[in-house]
Amino acid sequence: MASIRRTQSPAYHDRPYQNGGTSFSVSSPSQKILPNGKCSSPLPFFSSYGVGVRRFVAGAFLQKYSRKVWRRSAYRCMVFFLLGFLLGMSPFGEVEDIKSQDFSFEIKPSPVNVKLDPESVVKREDFVLDTVNLGVERQSKTKERFNFIPKKQIIVVTPTYNRALQAFYLNRLGQVLRLVPPPILWMVVEMNVASMETAEILRKTGVMYRHIVCTKNSTNVKDRGVHQRNAALKHIEHHKLDGIVYFADDDNIYSLELFKSLREISRFGTWPVAMLAQSKNKAILEGPVCNGSQVIGWHTNEKSKRLRRFHVDMSGFAFNSTILWDPKKWRRPTSVPIQQLDTVKEGFQETTFIEQLVEDESQMEGTPAGCSRIMNWHLHLEARNLVYPRGWLLQKNLDVVLPVK
Repeated sequence: MASIRRTQSPAYHDRPYQNGGTSFSVSSPSQKILPNGKCSSPLPFFSSYGVGVRRFVAGAFLQKYSRKVWRRSAYRCMVFFLLGFLLGMSPFGEVEDIKSQDFSFEIKPSPVNVKLDPESVVKREDFVLDTVNLGVERQSKTKERFNFIPKKQIIVVTPTYNRALQAFYLNRLGQVLRLVPPPILWMVVEMNVASMETAEILRKTGVMYRHIVCTKNSTNVKDRGVHQRNAALKHIEHHKLDGIVYFADDDNIYSLELFKSLREISRFGTWPVAMLAQSKNKAILEGPVCNGSQVIGWHTNEKSKRLRRFHVDMSGFAFNSTILWDPKKWRRPTSVPIQQLDTVKEGFQETTFIEQLVEDESQMEGTPAGCSRIMNWHLHLEARNLVYPRGWLLQKNLDVVLPVK
């Protein structure tokens, strides 16, 4: 233990106080008084280290005292801890039994062989059954409220080409599809290249779409739609898209009720279509005649088309997409890809295509019930004198420009 060494000079003892008092000298038993009145210590070691010794002795005394205090406080803490632990372990079910309770740490196991009252068992079983029935009722109400049955996807195939009214047709059809509840997929097919104008319209509609390009060369304008639809069918078969396929030309008019009824089709559905011919100035009703949902005949006014097997317009039927890529499910005799034929005459593409999907009318569904509603109209309206404008922007809005007076 280190000590602080302090040396005092003789002048320090003989120095008078500044207040005028006499000199004061510190004497101890170890000092010796000289004849001249001064003190000298026979033990210079104690005189030079007196202060350090006193401090050492005081520190030791304080340590002993602090140890006693610490031991007392530790004993008190241990006593209070044991009392609290014993009181915490004792049961306090009733206040009157506190005095009679002995602090025992035994854990008594519950009896195993207990005879239950049969009435209490029956009541418990009734309670469990009521709880289960309540849970089933809540689940059924939740299913009815939120309708967890997923809706069928509608795959709308639209062939299009560059012409003056193309923007008008695509915008009109896109706004109708936007009102159809999802899931719906709009597959727009163009020839040779995907135009920027068409892509811009598809992005603005807000409908989930796929912009497909048909790269097959076709010199005949009539076969253009056949190749475009075959490109869409090949895409559906390759990616195994599941849904109801519907061929919707961009120049036709469709009602929302039509797309709602498409989700009710299981295999193949058909309905009548009103065809308006501007050149012939007459209306033609073409489609099935139904007894309920069973197809029993066909509407047709075209004498030249009576040789067809099925009298249906291209926008007058829809089918399940799994027929294209899952022949085992529908028991198809061959696995040959289903496509429209460009080798047949105009007006016979529909019936030759449907013959690959179904065998006869027994595999068809008349939608909606009774086939009594017209839900879409096929229009033959074209602006033949207008040239396709670049970017669909006309340089002159009017045929005649008049100056403002």
